[in-house]
Amino acid sequence: YLKKRGLSESTIAEWQLGFALPEWRTVHEHLRLKEFKDSDIEKVGLIKKTDDARYYDLFRGRIMFPLRDSGGRVIAFSGRIFEGDTYAQKANSDVPKYVNSPETPLFNKSKILYGFDKAKNAMRKFNFSIVVEGQMDLLASHQAGYGNTVALSGTALSEDQLMLLDRLSHNIVFAF
Repeated sequence: YLKKRGLSESTIAEWQLGFALPEWRTVHEHLRLKEFKDSDIEKVGLIKKTDDARYYDLFRGRIMFPLRDSGGRVIAFSGRIFEGDTYAQKANSDVPKYVNSPETPLFNKSKILYGFDKAKNAMRKFNFSIVVEGQMDLLASHQAGYGNTVALSGTALSEDQLMLLDRLSHNIVFAF
């Protein structure tokens, strides 16, 4: 799917794109084997608890985009259902195209921009930033040589995001 959308192997590897299996408890079981507590896994938004106190993976059958803070540390994820996937076809039409990690002590979607960690040096160098709508727009832009691009990732542009951009350059181009 990613190659059909025009992404190269190097872009996929550089941005550490992945895939969450269409299983209900793969991540939960893996992290339990690594001795993480259910409460911690839930707190960072990788699992949810059902009414009968069972856990399930939040991200299933999705292309995964790691979301990073300005220092490049993964703080959340965005997962996209993709066309042609059997999981998406089995799911009812109410399944959202994108699912993002919930707000956590580390992740506030109004305060981060997808790709900011990789774009900040180019934004300083060229004295402007380019803001696009989503992850695929950003990846295509970076791949085409526009390394000063960041993405909103399904949220309205916030004052915090504008202040983040303004610290590096007062010049902003919107490409929605």
